[in-house]
Amino acid sequence: MKWNVCLLVFFLVLVVSCKTNKSLNEKNSETQDNWKLAFQDDCTKDWTQQWTLDGLIAMVEHSNNGMHFKAGPEAGNDAHHAVLWTKESFSGDVKIEFDYIKTDDANKYVNIIYIQATGDEEDVYEKDIANWKHLREVPKMKLYFENMNTFHISFSAFGNDGAGLHYVRARRYPKPKNKPFNSIVVEPSYDMKGLFETGKRYHITAIKTSEKLSFKMEHEGKAQYFEWDITKEAPISEGRIGLRHMYTRTAIYKNFKIYTK
Repeated sequence: MKWNVCLLVFFLVLVVSCKTNKSLNEKNSETQDNWKLAFQDDCTKDWTQQWTLDGLIAMVEHSNNGMHFKAGPEAGNDAHHAVLWTKESFSGDVKIEFDYIKTDDANKYVNIIYIQATGDEEDVYEKDIANWKHLREVPKMKLYFENMNTFHISFSAFGNDGAGLHYVRARRYPKPKNKPFNSIVVEPSYDMKGLFETGKRYHITAIKTSEKLSFKMEHEGKAQYFEWDITKEAPISEGRIGLRHMYTRTAIYKNFKIYTK
């Protein structure tokens, strides 16, 4: 009799456990598998097939190691900035993944991911930013943060004075005409965090949903994760993905993927 009771209890526990695990697995499947691959570039072939470039000085070189994206070497010269844009636009929630190797020795200036960029539709700055690409042959930063709707994540980012500040920071463009540049920071600013070392390969994952921005950097099994609540920001639902290197900054990109849902 005791054995029968024990077996019955064991059977009930097993059934409940299986149902719980199934529920958890289904939930995980919903969060993981709803993403649909919308863009893929292994970054070893002709970049002009899927990207366009702002900046006449910038260079993009290919090898089996990936796409070596190089801004111009002259600090302080706006013509030496560089921005790569996807030819495609992406709607809804987006997840961006790529491998990244910092190839410069810089301790100044930043790299930026632009997430779903469109023009603000004022004056000549049409919604489709491809229609005013000619205005960005010298890719001054203010041309972007004053005239585009987009989220921006600074990464592999250093202060402009080389005094040791490094950070991961989000912004929401455009900047209001009567406010300073720092008014568009999405809090918090992760100062003295997210340091990228030259020559090391990092896997990057950036996600934008209707409620949250996030950025994760992984290297040799260690990860740093940063996130921002964007529920109080004006929503952005579509646009191109961009990569900015300020002057002097260089890096290799590989296995670039964009997912949507």
